[in-house]
Amino acid sequence: MRVALFVTCVNDALYPATGVATVRILERLGVEVDFPAGQTCCGQPQFNTGYRKEAAPLARRLAEAFHGYEHVVTPSASCAAMVRTHYAGLGPEAAALAPRVLELTEFLVDVLGVTDVGAYFPHTVTYHPSCHGLRLLGLGDRPHRLLRAVKGLELVELPGAEECCGFGGTFAVKNPDVSAAMGRDKIAHAAGTGADVLCGADNSCLMHLGGILRRADAPLRTLHLAEILASTETEPTP
Repeated sequence: MRVALFVTCVNDALYPATGVATVRILERLGVEVDFPAGQTCCGQPQFNTGYRKEAAPLARRLAEAFHGYEHVVTPSASCAAMVRTHYAGLGPEAAALAPRVLELTEFLVDVLGVTDVGAYFPHTVTYHPSCHGLRLLGLGDRPHRLLRAVKGLELVELPGAEECCGFGGTFAVKNPDVSAAMGRDKIAHAAGTGADVLCGADNSCLMHLGGILRRADAPLRTLHLAEILASTETEPTP
């Protein structure tokens, strides 16, 4: 099977290790991965801020970049939700792309039919389900099933898991005090689990929560789900 990787802006610019980890997982499972260089922003910041006409050219460009691929895999529930939920209204090219974009855990569980990806990560982990993955994509227990199959990993439930972390893209810019307060609540819940790692499927959320953790000088660290699933005994994720 050959797929295209939709790495997303945040991962490309700030968290390239997540993109690398995604490729490592897929190749380990026998999937060939292409990276179309024409991909760019999916238009989510513009769309969510009300500039919907300005988002349409970006949607068309993304659709052109991924033309011909049956599956486009992304390690971002947020960007996958943007394409799947809103591209139908951004032109026929964008609408045609929408059903072919899958968040990483959807692709692993639903298309490849696997939950054990051969990972090893000897740490205690708690999982934060981002709003887009939880409510728009309906990822359900897919991330949990994948994490439970990781050798050496102890998964602990996160109290208040379904509550927003407060990032919300431009919401954090427009409402910084509310955003920070929501983030502190999420961190308090995560720290109370005793976990070593706070994991998620969206680096945008983890960026927000990680910043709060660094300011608090807390021992808990954030890590994308893909980087945990990519970790093995011979090539461990630090």
